[in-house]
Amino acid sequence: MCGIVGVIGLAPAAPRMLEGLRRLEYRGYDSAGLATLVDGRIERRRAEGKLGNLAAALEANPLPGLTGIGHTRWATHGGPTERNAHPHATARVAAVHNGIIENFSTLRAELEAAGQVFTSDTDTETVVQLLDLLLAQGMPPEEAVPAALKRLHGAFAMAFLFAGRPDLLIVARHGPALAVGYGEGEMYVGNDALALAPLTNRISYLDDGDWAVLSPNGVRFMDLDGHQVTREAKASHVSGALTGKGNHRHFMEKELHEHPGVLGDTLRQYMDPASRGVTLPGLPFDPATLPRITITACGSAFLAGMVGKYWIEEYARIPCDADVASELRYRDPPLPVGGAAIMVSQSGETADTLAALKMLRERGQAALAIVNVPESSMARLSNAALLTVAGPEIGVASTKAFTAQLMVLACLAIGMGRARGTLSAEAGAMLTAALMEVPEHAAEILDRDEEIQSLAHEVAKARDVLFLGRGSLFPIAMEGALKLKEISYIHAEGYAAGEMKHGPIALIDADVPVIALAPSGPLFEKTVSNLQEAAARGGRIMAFTDEAGAHVLRGFAERVVVLPTVHPFAAPILHAIPVQLLAYHVAVLKGTDVDQPRNLAKSVTVE
Repeated sequence: MCGIVGVIGLAPAAPRMLEGLRRLEYRGYDSAGLATLVDGRIERRRAEGKLGNLAAALEANPLPGLTGIGHTRWATHGGPTERNAHPHATARVAAVHNGIIENFSTLRAELEAAGQVFTSDTDTETVVQLLDLLLAQGMPPEEAVPAALKRLHGAFAMAFLFAGRPDLLIVARHGPALAVGYGEGEMYVGNDALALAPLTNRISYLDDGDWAVLSPNGVRFMDLDGHQVTREAKASHVSGALTGKGNHRHFMEKELHEHPGVLGDTLRQYMDPASRGVTLPGLPFDPATLPRITITACGSAFLAGMVGKYWIEEYARIPCDADVASELRYRDPPLPVGGAAIMVSQSGETADTLAALKMLRERGQAALAIVNVPESSMARLSNAALLTVAGPEIGVASTKAFTAQLMVLACLAIGMGRARGTLSAEAGAMLTAALMEVPEHAAEILDRDEEIQSLAHEVAKARDVLFLGRGSLFPIAMEGALKLKEISYIHAEGYAAGEMKHGPIALIDADVPVIALAPSGPLFEKTVSNLQEAAARGGRIMAFTDEAGAHVLRGFAERVVVLPTVHPFAAPILHAIPVQLLAYHVAVLKGTDVDQPRNLAKSVTVE
């Protein structure tokens, strides 16, 4: 959600900032722009829509200058138009902003009364006009910025460019992440290490409440009271190579086909193949004495957390809650002394999950983050982090990051079960062996792509789709429905199969596909009973199962896709792959923007 880049450089800034913005396209956006200093004046190029439109504008009207700021905007206040695109500017100052200024309407009224003239509908321009007024009153930028920041309520990462000051950028953070990069006679700013990777691998992250003054030779970090503070510079291991699609049509298709490698790489981090034991380095709690766990996340990460709840309770025998972060942060749940919290996030910057993390830590819970970005805010603010090894995920709809999260949670459940003595060495080795088979089975599922694509032709005709699952496959049914909604815009819902009789069965008719996740195992007969009830009412049953389940389901299901036979413990990880593939193929048939679906952002960094 909103991308920020900035350069104080020795070479033209615009081409390098445009490359940085391309690396941030995955965050989601609907307009883009750049501003540089040209002979001391602020000049801008902005465009509605994709970065190709901005690139065309730059080709038609080049933007020189060595110092500048750039932005991809995901619209909040004001429509996705060129006049609302960032950077916003006056003759004195320009700004780019990720976040929301909650008191912008009050400030705007005050500033308009003081004679400031607004040219957009955005909350961000309020900050620009406030700074412009302070600068007009004689304040230098280094004083005007902290004075303005003290007036703001909300969440923001910002970068400011000042007329006549090619040696200066000022940045600030309250909520969304912001990083400063170090070069030789150059300095950079961006949302994260990925944006800065082509320019530098040495970065510092601003802490919440920091602002910083960048010059060509370095940076001074300040807190809001104006006291200078130190922020460690670290080496980033993010590749400078711009992620490409390879031979695939979409990033999502490429990332779907990376499931086997990602699952294997993630598992190798936590498992010893020889002993079939799980190692969980640096846990911030003792599983043997843990009274309760709270898992919190948003979107697909929350659904991974729901599966984790099933696993942890079954194998480690620890009471576990799974809670949507946007709800948890505003509740006052009873939390036990010595309890633990697990935050799940691909980016590690999700605003609601970060807010829940801070609340949980304040309430004395030991915090463990499961994240894909080791430099992320969530990893740094938690007591410890377990990393997924998914690599950059560019498609907005999470795919490989989701299954990697499941793999980490599965290892966590085994490790905690062994530590508590609720899981014998033999049982733990059996579960680990089941996980070791997952990458190969994932590749087998991808080999069934044509069969799933054929199924997609039927699903693409529907207006409504139901996904059903039981036990740990219930959250995967919800994941299938979420993916279909996100990228194909077909209404879909995921239900626990046993809940059909309690309302959803009223929706069943010959036009509603029922996608069943029904591998053979302890809950198979119950699931079959639910599906037969739906079929008796005209429902079109389309099932993902294994060979044993297929013998039963072929008796009444319209379509049956046979997946590899696995231990029930591993079934949620593998069943996530075909429902994601199904959503992808349906979206392609519908002609939607698969990688950047409407209204969605990859990383939701504001509430």
